[in-house]
Amino acid sequence: MRFARRLDAVPPYLFAELERKIAEKRREGVDVISLGIGDPDLPTPQVVVDALAAGARDPRTHQYPTNHGSDEFREAVASFYRDRFGVELDPAAEIVPALGGKEAVGHIALALLDPGDVCLSPDPGYPPYTSGPLFSGAEVQYLPLTEANSFLPDLESIPGEVLARANLLFLDYPNNPTGAVVQPGYFERVVEFARANDLVVVHDNAYSELCYDGYRAPSFLETPGAKEVGVEIFSLSKGWNMTGWRSGLVAGNAGVVEAYRQLKTNLDSGMFDAVQRATVTALTDAREFPREMSAVYERRRDLVAEGLAAIGLAVDPPQATPYFWVRVPEGHTSETFVELVLEEAGVVVSPGPSYGPTGEGFFRLSLTVPDTRLEEAVRRIEASLRSGIISA
Repeated sequence: MRFARRLDAVPPYLFAELERKIAEKRREGVDVISLGIGDPDLPTPQVVVDALAAGARDPRTHQYPTNHGSDEFREAVASFYRDRFGVELDPAAEIVPALGGKEAVGHIALALLDPGDVCLSPDPGYPPYTSGPLFSGAEVQYLPLTEANSFLPDLESIPGEVLARANLLFLDYPNNPTGAVVQPGYFERVVEFARANDLVVVHDNAYSELCYDGYRAPSFLETPGAKEVGVEIFSLSKGWNMTGWRSGLVAGNAGVVEAYRQLKTNLDSGMFDAVQRATVTALTDAREFPREMSAVYERRRDLVAEGLAAIGLAVDPPQATPYFWVRVPEGHTSETFVELVLEEAGVVVSPGPSYGPTGEGFFRLSLTVPDTRLEEAVRRIEASLRSGIISA
């Protein structure tokens, strides 16, 4: 039996590996606290659940949906972008549903990249920014995100011969995994850069609704000229606790939106109409729900920041996202620290290199578990460090 070689081009998916390790430890009787996967522990708003249930009972939703998305879905998205970001979108041509952000990332790479093309992908970054292009037959040029540059790609350092073959630039702010936010003026520079180099910008906007300390994340599409050079992927997974629902969208440049839609007509049959109705409710009746979740994560952020500082781990509390990006203790690599934390403390965190080579020396910690479990996780790590089991 032979399998496609493209599967050899990427390592096992990070979160699938984490799930395997967690299951293995739990079979051994270990009380594992997983801070490795960003899956919200709190439920979807009830009004959204009710909208799904009502939609599922309507026989009209039991037939094939359209890949364009319903009129109500696209109008709700346009209204949300207008009110939240000040962005005007044409519901007929500049919005299309996506089955979550991950699907959109992978499929938009297929729509934009040919074999021999180059994709410019942030490093560290969400793994599909690499796997999507590789499955497309393209090459990946990593753009290192460093503390010295506020975890923003240095676009001017990209070699000219690479830019000549590049057709896609992925960005995501607020950023996963670093938690960084975009600096003023950076998106403007990105638009100029994309114009000068004939690039399509795809901004993955998965975390704009989870912000702290009064910060409100912008949309890339707010930037003058952004719709001329790219699109934005927006997901309801994290802000509305809808990871399992697979509800998202692609919005912006009409040509890119249509190419993505055309690809999807050959690969899937669109978003279940009942999920579209629930998404409309999320973007209207539950529009303010992410602010409630932001308050929850801000409290947890402060709790973890205090605990990590007490342990002696240097932290910069994020202004957005449910993630901490933390340097491992001196004397450890990302892998040795993550393995020891799992073995000695029963706590799972994500190793930095799983997000790209520049992630070495870091680990990512998620806030998507109850406060009491976060406190317990920090206590376990601290006890291990102080007892000398893990050398700090």
